[in-house]
Amino acid sequence: MPDPVQPADAEARALAQRLLGLGHAALAWTDPDTGTPGISRIAFARDPQAGMLTLVSGLAPHFRALRANPDCALMLGEVGDKGDPLTHPRLMIRAQAAFIAPDDPARPAIRARWLERNPKALVYIDLPDFAFVRLTPVAALLNGGFARAFHLSPPDL
Repeated sequence: MPDPVQPADAEARALAQRLLGLGHAALAWTDPDTGTPGISRIAFARDPQAGMLTLVSGLAPHFRALRANPDCALMLGEVGDKGDPLTHPRLMIRAQAAFIAPDDPARPAIRARWLERNPKALVYIDLPDFAFVRLTPVAALLNGGFARAFHLSPPDL
């Protein structure tokens, strides 16, 4: 049976770029104690130098989960006010998580750019249990609506 998912075209890449700009995502991770999946809503940004990022509290279950197993997945998209939720575009990304060390020379610039997008994070960004996590894409699937599915590669993102 042929793959019903198409290679990405310019329109699919443009839609993926729009979804990557939403500012939030659902993050799927594996619980290190049980091996079962978990999911969290996260703040999300594409940083021009660091790539895809989130800022995570050590109190969040996905903090320890990503430390134990960096394999994760993201879903970006929003359901509109009308219509079947399955007709609205969404982007699923398989990724690898890597924590950015507090003493990483790139962290001050990442912090500054994060605060430009998320000024309310000033309240907690410097707390000792918070860490930036780089989410490096491995592969992605864009569902652009009914019969509009596309494979995306990391360069497409």
